[in-house]
Amino acid sequence: MAFFAVTVGILVLFVGRRLNSLIPILKEFSIPKPVTGGILFSLLIALVYATTDIEIEFDLMARDVLLVYFFTTIGINASFKDLLRGGMPLVILLVITIGYMIIQNLTGIGVAGMFGLDPAVGLLGGSISLIGGHGTAIAWAPRVAEEFGISNAMEIGIASATFGLILASLMGGPIAKFLITRHQLTPSTKEQLDVGVSDDNGGGKPITAYDFLDAIYAIHICVIVGFLLNEAIAEFGLQLPLFVTCLFAGIVITNVIPDSYPRVSGAVWPSRTPAIALIADISLGTFLAMSLMSMQLWTLIDLAAPIFAILAAQFVVAVLINIFIVFPVMGKGYGAAVICAGFGGISLGSTPTAMANMSAVSQRYGNSHLAFIIVPLVCAFFIDIANALIIPYFLANF
Repeated sequence: MAFFAVTVGILVLFVGRRLNSLIPILKEFSIPKPVTGGILFSLLIALVYATTDIEIEFDLMARDVLLVYFFTTIGINASFKDLLRGGMPLVILLVITIGYMIIQNLTGIGVAGMFGLDPAVGLLGGSISLIGGHGTAIAWAPRVAEEFGISNAMEIGIASATFGLILASLMGGPIAKFLITRHQLTPSTKEQLDVGVSDDNGGGKPITAYDFLDAIYAIHICVIVGFLLNEAIAEFGLQLPLFVTCLFAGIVITNVIPDSYPRVSGAVWPSRTPAIALIADISLGTFLAMSLMSMQLWTLIDLAAPIFAILAAQFVVAVLINIFIVFPVMGKGYGAAVICAGFGGISLGSTPTAMANMSAVSQRYGNSHLAFIIVPLVCAFFIDIANALIIPYFLANF
């Protein structure tokens, strides 16, 4: 039942928060709270299965709604001015990410070859499951199984995506801390958080019930427009995730509606308000908690050896590219360090993981609004298109 899954997800989030407050190293390395709680619960559920043979599954329909909410808030917070300012960094990060996807596939193929496995197995442990995530792995696994005779292609893809998600969740914070400490970085200006609110709410007035409800109302308007846009695009044969079109709907509506436009709530459009930031934090945290707590780790044991070897190599490559390419090319500033936290999430995990990594770093050290503009645009839209072209090329030529 979806209601039960959301309730457990909230519990997982609170447990992660308590653990992060009690275990200094988790806070020190900016490990996202939902990651702490989610991994613990997935281990406990695996223990239940190991001792009782009972499989615990969750209805995750509500989780996908939370993802739509989150990305809509990112769109509402974006302005054309910021998009123009982030134009060149966005292009640079996209080029780096595409280059990294090629390296990721070559790494997977190389390690698979060391085990005497088909190169297609390496691709399942490459951009199909890591950059692509569970959705791409599920979509491509049947074709890999049919064309290359790999009967357990689905299991390999899902296992790689699952372990990659864990590694990505644990990677971003430590990388950002290393860069911030080593280069003594601080934000050039104090910016309001894109995700979450500070303890003192920036010294401003408290968030009222009507502030919160007005933000929800704005989100729902953008989701309706995003849904209609998604349906229109589908008529032309292009399938996009709903959260992507809702993200763009939020961007367009935010920049089309003038501040003076009369609204039934009597308030201005809630772009970059504490209420929007709070909803973003709630949506992202609960989504990630539900994603991690629902992992069925016992299904991955038989594939552990080759997958661990591939992922170990992928982890090392991702860290090196992050520190020695992404950080210097993005400018070696504080914003570049936050982007590196996000890139850690992109490289082995998912878009929500990237955002959770950046959120944890921002809440500890300070916000970088530019990072929250360019990272989701790169990893929520552009790299899916690039991956759709890269995967068939590798399958046909390796």
